[in-house]
Amino acid sequence: MEHVIGGTEELPQEECWHLLEGTSVGRLAISIADKPDIFPINYVVEGGSLFFRTGAGTKLAASALLHNVAFEIDGYEPATRTIWSVVVKGRAHQVEHMEEVFAAEELPLFPWAAHPKPNFVRIDPTSVTGRRFHILDDVNPDASIGWEPPHAPPAPSAVVPRPGDEYHPGAPYMRPD
Repeated sequence: MEHVIGGTEELPQEECWHLLEGTSVGRLAISIADKPDIFPINYVVEGGSLFFRTGAGTKLAASALLHNVAFEIDGYEPATRTIWSVVVKGRAHQVEHMEEVFAAEELPLFPWAAHPKPNFVRIDPTSVTGRRFHILDDVNPDASIGWEPPHAPPAPSAVVPRPGDEYHPGAPYMRPD
C-alpha cells in the first residue's frame, strides 16, 4: 500500500524493484577521502543485487574498499503527470571469485563507452526506497526534461490554394517544390 505524505507517495519496495528492473541507467554516488562524486552507469538487477562494469578508477576503488554507496534512478509518466525516484543504499563489492565472475559474464551487461570495462561490481542493498511526485496542474513540463506531451494531435496543414479556390488569410502558405 502506498503511503502519501504531503502529495508525495512512498513506493512499496516491490514497486521499487520493478522500476529498477525496468531501467538500465542510473547514477552511482560514492565518497572517497570525504570527496563525493556521482557517475552515470548502466546496470542490471540480478538476485536482489545490482551489477555494473567498470575500468580502473574511482568506481572500482570505492568498490574494492567495500564503501557504502548510493544509487538512484528516476523517470516520469506523462499520462499520469507523475515523476518517480528510487534510491538504493548499500555496499559495493568488486566481483573477484572466479565462479562469480563467470556468472557476471553471463549477465546482459555490456559497456556503453569505448574504454575497456573488464571489472564487475555488485551492489548489495541495505535499503531500497522510492517516491512518486504528482506534478501540479498549472506546471507545464517541457522538452528540456525529455517530457513529451501524451499523444498530441497533429497540427493541421494548408497548401497554396489552387487558382480559383478561396484563400483564407492566416493559413500557412506552402509552395510545391
